[in-house]
Amino acid sequence: MRVIAIEEHMFPRELLSAAGIDLGPRGGRRVDELDDCGAGRLAMMDEAGVDMQVLSLALGHTIQQLEPEQSVTFARMANDRLAEIVAAHPQRFAAFATLPMTAPEQAADEFERAVGQLGHVGAMVHGPTHGVFLDDPSVGPVLATAERLSVPLYLHPAPPPKAVAEAYFSGLAPGLSIALATAGWGWHAECGMHVLRMVLGGVFERFPGLQLIAGHMGENLPFSLARADAMIGGDVAETVLRHVSISTCGYHTDAPLRCALDVFGVDRVMFSIDHPFSASAPATAFLRSAPVSDADREKIAHGNAERLLGR
Repeated sequence: MRVIAIEEHMFPRELLSAAGIDLGPRGGRRVDELDDCGAGRLAMMDEAGVDMQVLSLALGHTIQQLEPEQSVTFARMANDRLAEIVAAHPQRFAAFATLPMTAPEQAADEFERAVGQLGHVGAMVHGPTHGVFLDDPSVGPVLATAERLSVPLYLHPAPPPKAVAEAYFSGLAPGLSIALATAGWGWHAECGMHVLRMVLGGVFERFPGLQLIAGHMGENLPFSLARADAMIGGDVAETVLRHVSISTCGYHTDAPLRCALDVFGVDRVMFSIDHPFSASAPATAFLRSAPVSDADREKIAHGNAERLLGR
């Protein structure tokens, strides 16, 4: 069975140095693994049974939210480096582009270059950019480009803005506060809400061909979508299920998968690990033992990604 993992992270040391970026306590512990897109990563993939990783810039909000000129420069550097990695191992890697979202018109141009010239399979956007969500009209050029190129946007969470962090996550030990605000809970609630904002803001009416990917087993949407639909009204659930696919990124237990499959259906669920923040071997073991039919396992493992990403 071919296995494609669609949210697997990297961050080259040379880009970290050039941009003067601090990845923080969580990312900083993983610098060696994030930088390695060669022999070490390939050996780990072989051991875990991963045929292809779709690479993306870890904590890409650090590039996305820079001032426009810097953001454009470093996004281009990231996308060029990703292209070099894919070119060296085209059967093992593909990539999502990084976009300079503080400059939407230039972000659309870079999106066009990354897909059209470099061969990237879509783009990853990390949460709102200085408070601007993807339902804001200013982001229209990026969404229009995704629709025109027929490639997905992968919506990844980002750390909360200062006001939110102080209101919800202060008063705890610093390490616990960061964990709760990000991968331990806050990221997933925020990102699921971001998807609902896009629905309520009419994004998918303006861009009916747009396809979105939400990681982390759907960012709480599978569990709460029926409730949101009932309380908000309209066709919230129908719109989400028509335009959003989800990945298993970081969620490798049966109960969340069953919920995701019940709500989204097997054709909109794709395998992911979250390398290097989740271990690959346990994730692939979960994939191979998950309570699904062999046909559905093939769809989750590779078929849906091949169809959506052309890989």
